Amino acid sequence: MTQADDDAKAAFARPADCPPSGARDLSREGERARMIIEMLPYIREFAGQTVVIKYGGNAMIDETLKQSFARSVVLLKYVGVNPIIVHGGGPQIGKMLKALNIESHFRQGLRVTDDATMDVVEMVLVGKVNKEIVNLINLAGGRAVGLSGKDGMLIRAEKKELAVSRADAPPEIIDLGKVGEVTAIETGVLNSLMATGIIPVIAPVGVDEQGNTYNINADSVAGAVAGAMRAKRLHLLTDVPGVLDKDKKLIASMTSTQAFQAIEDGVVVGGMIPKLQCCLEAIMAGVEKVHIIDGRVENCVLLELFTACGIGTEITR
Repeated sequence: MTQADDDAKAAFARPADCPPSGARDLSREGERARMIIEMLPYIREFAGQTVVIKYGGNAMIDETLKQSFARSVVLLKYVGVNPIIVHGGGPQIGKMLKALNIESHFRQGLRVTDDATMDVVEMVLVGKVNKEIVNLINLAGGRAVGLSGKDGMLIRAEKKELAVSRADAPPEIIDLGKVGEVTAIETGVLNSLMATGIIPVIAPVGVDEQGNTYNINADSVAGAVAGAMRAKRLHLLTDVPGVLDKDKKLIASMTSTQAFQAIEDGVVVGGMIPKLQCCLEAIMAGVEKVHIIDGRVENCVLLELFTACGIGTEITR
């Protein structure tokens, strides 16, 4: 018997000081059992299905939320769901650039990425953040492997062109340096890993045909992966409750048409616009539903998948 077997046996052994049933609040424990039973229809629906989760924001910084996220991912795997994690790391990149006295510049919410910045981006995302997430999932009982777009040519990319409209003048073309956009996802790499029970954890770094490396928005990568893998769900974890209306109230559900109209009408502004655009692209690629959820809520992924009302905003076809 291995040490892991011994640990598992010890974890499920009844504690020696466990009080008799008459001394316990069985009604409360019964409620917990009912909650688990209520999850059964959702577990059955998602068993064998792929769910892509974009992991970012405060959920990647708060220690309690980090542990909770790792356990949630492992639970999904154990009940038959196939999770794929795509992560960001903007704050971590910014912190390292500051430590190295490399100034950061942003245009339209995108980090201008020169050669020196690209080296830091790759070092932080692939070498540090990615491995921390992999380690958390593995310690929680899962089997995760970290990947970047260079592994097996997983994320094919090209240089992103950004044109900004100007009044009474041609659009301004902004050179973002080594900022890229996804052109293709090599699904064979992911399918091979998932077939052996491994949870892929992807850093949003892509590569083009000439071997040039690109920094890519994590939401865009998550959407592209979800579409290519025909995922049943795409979850984008954010630091807000979801999509808000003009009165700052949560919009629980939107069709893709309503989401597009919300952008056109100016209901959605700022950083939520590219998130919604990512959602629309994923739905057009075949994803059944996309959810923008509050990553600051503990166990948010489980609450979205396995409860009737869920949390956050649901976008459907």
